[in-house]
Amino acid sequence: MSNKFVGAHTSASGGVFNAVKHAQEIGAKAFALFTKNQKQWVAKDLDTETIDKFKYALEQSGILPKHVLPHDSYLINLGNPEAEKLEKSRVAFIDELQRCELLGLDKLNFHPGSHLVKVSKKDKENADVMREIEDKCLDTIAESINIALDKTNGVSAVLENTAGQGTNLGWRFEHLAHIIDKVEDKSRIGVCIDTCHMFTAGYDIRTRDVYEKTWSEFEKIVGFKYLMGMHINDSKPPLGSHVDRHHSLGKGEIGLDAFRFIMNDERMDDIPLILETIDSDIWKEEIELLYSFEN
Repeated sequence: MSNKFVGAHTSASGGVFNAVKHAQEIGAKAFALFTKNQKQWVAKDLDTETIDKFKYALEQSGILPKHVLPHDSYLINLGNPEAEKLEKSRVAFIDELQRCELLGLDKLNFHPGSHLVKVSKKDKENADVMREIEDKCLDTIAESINIALDKTNGVSAVLENTAGQGTNLGWRFEHLAHIIDKVEDKSRIGVCIDTCHMFTAGYDIRTRDVYEKTWSEFEKIVGFKYLMGMHINDSKPPLGSHVDRHHSLGKGEIGLDAFRFIMNDERMDDIPLILETIDSDIWKEEIELLYSFEN
């Protein structure tokens, strides 16, 4: 029996319980979802009927709550340098954690945040200036997480690595480690590694040698004990391009070998492995493909 739990980010349109149904339709053993509209700040509270329907659907599906990886709203920026906007993000993030708690889920996946500072070309080339800007933002993100965890129970905050597009932080393993180091409750902080983001941030995984090198760097800097999920995506842009554009498996710059390595790597056992590839019509086939890679 496989120790891998592969699925996709399924639609919760019409109610969060529909995400479970869509996961079952594609033969998923895990899934991700938005518990509210990801493009709006405020959403209707989850009512008892919706919560009960979700929990019942999940129980009937056989998918365990620990293999569900909810994603927060794209509007949230826990590193926002503007006080009013930062507070708005923090309130929204706490609400997202509480929604997961109500649904009986134990993780919330989110992008760390962006510093939004307009940096001149000269300053961009100055490592000390950039480090100061980045460290301040990373400290703010960690403070945001501490506030949110203090006000909620039982749900872990799962940092997603980014491609490093624009002023987004979290693309270097060191960024993730910096945040984790400043989070007070280490039992409720984790990491989700997106393969496309990892690749376009400059971490190669295409051959056995570079795959092992990249993951040993991850172990040294962050630690596998914090790995709570993965997003399984090929990449349209090339290595190190810092552009976030996913592709279907085997059709992008990463190729299939990396995903074969992942499916036979016991360090990725028992965590949600979530497809966010661009063609949802072939998710069922992609899930079958990934399971076919297991030795």
